[in-house]
Amino acid sequence: MNSQSIGNSHSIGNSHSMGNSQSTGDNRSTAGSQSILSVSEVNIFIKAWMDGQPTLSRILVRGEISNYRKYPSGHHYFTLKDAAGVLKCVIFRSEAKEGLRFTPEDGMTVIAGGRISVFPRDGCYQLYCRSLTPDGIGALTVAFEQLKARLHGQGLFDESHKKPLPQFPRTVALVTSPAGAAVRDMIRIMGNRWPMCRVLVAPVRVQGDEAPGEICAALETLNTHRLCDAIVVGRGGGSIEDLWAFNDEGVARAIFASRIPVVSAVGHEPDVTISDFVADARAATPSHAAEMLTPDQEEWKANISRCGARLSQCVHALLNTKRDRLRVLSKSHVLSGAGAYLQDRRLLLDLTQQRLAVAALSLFGGKKQRFAMLTGKLDALSPLTVLSRGYCLATRHDGTVLRDAGQAAPGDRLTLRLARGRIHCVVDEQ
Repeated sequence: MNSQSIGNSHSIGNSHSMGNSQSTGDNRSTAGSQSILSVSEVNIFIKAWMDGQPTLSRILVRGEISNYRKYPSGHHYFTLKDAAGVLKCVIFRSEAKEGLRFTPEDGMTVIAGGRISVFPRDGCYQLYCRSLTPDGIGALTVAFEQLKARLHGQGLFDESHKKPLPQFPRTVALVTSPAGAAVRDMIRIMGNRWPMCRVLVAPVRVQGDEAPGEICAALETLNTHRLCDAIVVGRGGGSIEDLWAFNDEGVARAIFASRIPVVSAVGHEPDVTISDFVADARAATPSHAAEMLTPDQEEWKANISRCGARLSQCVHALLNTKRDRLRVLSKSHVLSGAGAYLQDRRLLLDLTQQRLAVAALSLFGGKKQRFAMLTGKLDALSPLTVLSRGYCLATRHDGTVLRDAGQAAPGDRLTLRLARGRIHCVVDEQ
């Protein structure tokens, strides 16, 4: 700013501008012809002078934000700086609520609009902001990107949270304005595509300060009472300001918390809002949302007709196959002459019986011959056979077999086993 526009500094000490020191009730003292002012008087004079300058009452200042702080009172304090200087700034709660659409951050270059004045208590001048706009980009765009980054970091956009849309919804709720063209288009399209689907309109405002609260309330009611199978949240096209209700954080969290699948259908295809990222599915337009949620009855009729024709073909083919098989079987020997078939089977049974009898006799004959052979061998080895030839078997009283005469002494009692019976005797001499 050019220093010439502020005025000459000698006017502050001019006695004509502040009044005569001899005036009644004037508490100022004088030093010769020079008035002596209090600190408060100087600050008030400068404030009055600055407030009277048109240039300072409506000024735009570009600078970089630093030392940004928001107090519990709702007031925002920060400093604008450039390479050569700094300027203190404040945004009061009322102005911030109306005109601050993004969150200021340190290091952000902005254009601040407002008035420059003096705070008399401190004697410091500062910029009282009425508006704050990011330099080179709109405030709404910055707010959109900030909210998008924050919600993305919290996982609200993750695909793992997306719920599938019902294939055949019985009831679809439209959270939108009841007076807009969008709701009429959706009702018409759904009625044409799938008349079995019931459409429930949850009337809300879709722009303005009251819109986010009404949208959140409608979503909560639909979920609490489980009134539908799917929800469409949206409206027709408009400017970014018109669509801003769907960039509201509360609306985004209400969509994310919905247990019922939500389709976001806001504006036209190029329009992108936060609700598009949070919702379970995004439709390019409200009409597109109606098409996404309802199957096409004509397409399903055609599918059913094709399936019916294919089923009929399969049944006819199966019947023809079974008919040919029956024709072949009807000409077979079994079905044409059941008696002859049984007679053949009876002859085969007799033949099999004869073969089994021959095999059994052959098996038993062989076993009998082997038995006789083994019996002869056993007889040849039997000690009884030896005894039958006149031999005897001498054993002591403990059962020991005598093989040598030296094993017995005079007086020993022995048992002689003959072919028939036993003889007990005493040895007289050896």
